[in-house]
Amino acid sequence: MCAIGMAVLLVWLGLCRISASAEETEIPAAAYVLMEAETGTVLLESNGDAPFSCGTMAKLMTALLTAEQLTSGSWTLETELTAGEEVSGISGAVIWLVPGEKMTVSDLLKGLIIGNAGDAAAMLAVGISGDVASFVMEMNARAFDLGMRSTRFDAPQGSNAETQYTTAADLARLCRALSEYDVLTPYFQTWRDFLRGEETELVNENTFARTDDTSIGFKACHTEADGWSIAAGAERKQMKCIAVVLGCQTDDSRFALAKSLLRRGFAGWQVVQPAFSAEFLYPVTVRGGICRSVLVEPKRLQGLVVPKSDQELETVLVLPRYVLAPVKKGQRLGRAAFYHGDTLLDETAVVASDSVRLRNFEDSLSQFVVKLLKL
Repeated sequence: MCAIGMAVLLVWLGLCRISASAEETEIPAAAYVLMEAETGTVLLESNGDAPFSCGTMAKLMTALLTAEQLTSGSWTLETELTAGEEVSGISGAVIWLVPGEKMTVSDLLKGLIIGNAGDAAAMLAVGISGDVASFVMEMNARAFDLGMRSTRFDAPQGSNAETQYTTAADLARLCRALSEYDVLTPYFQTWRDFLRGEETELVNENTFARTDDTSIGFKACHTEADGWSIAAGAERKQMKCIAVVLGCQTDDSRFALAKSLLRRGFAGWQVVQPAFSAEFLYPVTVRGGICRSVLVEPKRLQGLVVPKSDQELETVLVLPRYVLAPVKKGQRLGRAAFYHGDTLLDETAVVASDSVRLRNFEDSLSQFVVKLLKL
């Protein structure tokens, strides 16, 4: 039980004072979002939560579920799958799979990511879930887990049906998850490749794979109805940003807009790691306990995204003057809040580093005897 009196400390953590001005750029797109990948902080957005047709962006979820299959050990890149009837009758980009054909997971990822192949997506889906319908259920369940609450998938390769939709913000959340899987990076960063020897050529619609050596990948797509879209990621100086642009009018404009957003993100923001000096995390007095005090620690510390400016990161630490025993390890004793100017960036609990049990009669007697012996 915490005492009513609270002690408040202001801790100033210095930031790099790098001035950077990013020109405001008109974004002639239906929607866009710029997100910092480590924290999921949205830096810039317009219509970010508005629903649009998902189109072939659904293949990104198929890629994510494939990556999870690989990291779980259920598959390796050399695992060989056999095509079934699911590869028949798929329209759009394909690698011309036929029922009974065998292909490795690695080659199917090439077809999916580099070649935008719908039949490769369907074959991976059946390999993971047994049938397409079950895989679609997994797609939507995983989307919910990622916080993609305004997204619905209806096919592993995507479709332009009204039953499938997403938002720029949700796609950024999906790309954030994809950025954590190094196994996918070589495919995302490849502009041109081949399957079946050199029989089947694959060319990546995302030309950032060819023109930007900081690119970490993702996907470009277009339809006559929905325009030209791209989800692009880049990493520069240990910071990752994701730009999602939906519904541009031309091929070139989507790349120009994504490039502009990424440039503004890296120029205008930075990720800082908050820290506490030991002198500020002082022990809290424990009344009625076997020990007189308990050490404290932050429950969680994560990177924070702040504008590059002359303002400093301010930490407000609130701790009680004392607590009453017993105290459990991990028990919340106070809180720490992180501000940039007047903006609250994050807040975390400050907890007990150890347990302190209630002092009983035997403990009191023992302490009394020790004091007598010291006289």
